Amino acid sequence: MKLGVFSVLFSQKPFEEALDYIASKGLDAIEIGCGSYPGNAHCNPSELLQDSAKREAFKKAVDDRGLIISALSCHGNPLHPQKQIAKEFHDNMIETIDLASKLGIPVVNTFSGCPGDHEDAKYPNWPVAPWPNDFQEILDWQWEQKIIPYWTEIAQYAKERQVKIGLELHGGFSVHTPATLLRLREAAGETIGANLDPSHMWWQGIDPVQAIQILGREGAIHHFHAKDTAIDPVNVHKHGVTDMQSYTLMMDRAWQFRTVGYGHDMKTWADIISALRLVGYDDVVSIEHEDGLMSVDEGFTKAVENLQQVLIREPLSEMWWV
Repeated sequence: MKLGVFSVLFSQKPFEEALDYIASKGLDAIEIGCGSYPGNAHCNPSELLQDSAKREAFKKAVDDRGLIISALSCHGNPLHPQKQIAKEFHDNMIETIDLASKLGIPVVNTFSGCPGDHEDAKYPNWPVAPWPNDFQEILDWQWEQKIIPYWTEIAQYAKERQVKIGLELHGGFSVHTPATLLRLREAAGETIGANLDPSHMWWQGIDPVQAIQILGREGAIHHFHAKDTAIDPVNVHKHGVTDMQSYTLMMDRAWQFRTVGYGHDMKTWADIISALRLVGYDDVVSIEHEDGLMSVDEGFTKAVENLQQVLIREPLSEMWWV
């Protein structure tokens, strides 16, 4: 396995300065934002696609520091019911897929998106209950008319360019659980897989180890984020896991994102790493920092230190004791 980071943490730094800092921490890989929600501070696909010299310089800057690019990320909502908003996310994703193909990067990470509840809707509608029956009718319409047709087309486009799509399982979007990921994968093909982030499993009440085993049996983990979540044992009974309060209201929230090791202990993280290897994922574990109690540098550094303890780096050997 390799240890990496989602470099949007360091968007305020020039690209090569960020690479130097990341390499100085002993990391092996970098995941780079290419627009939409993550922004494109370090990688503008439009510019790089138009200029081969810029592409070569971009790749060389990474290679020269002994790093690899684990994924390009363009998280957005290409199914947004407002067509112009959807188009901007869609166009950015297509450019990101094209750039990944040209650079030989294996995965593009994004969100599944979430449609509205009818053709003239203005805002996404995320049904989370089977009754009243209106919600089931909305969900059926979304999957049959929007989600499956769109992602079947995108999956084919990416497959032709030898790029996999890693959908981050995230609340508020249509694909947010192992089951919804597998439903889409069955319809759209194996190019679709998960960018699995355990932090989003914990707040939904899903054990990440079980999620890894469910998805891993199907070969459906394309990328992995390392981020933690802390559940407040009092506030969760007040607000529930679908707490809609701002992330800034940390004293009153039911849960909050934490850096690795500050929501769950290292035995839990060792179990997660072991589960990844068990199902055959021996690729990059990419740190994502969204901890409201720590600075970027401190949160990132602690995540690196904690993961270095449990990451399984060496290739498998024969079981000499068998």
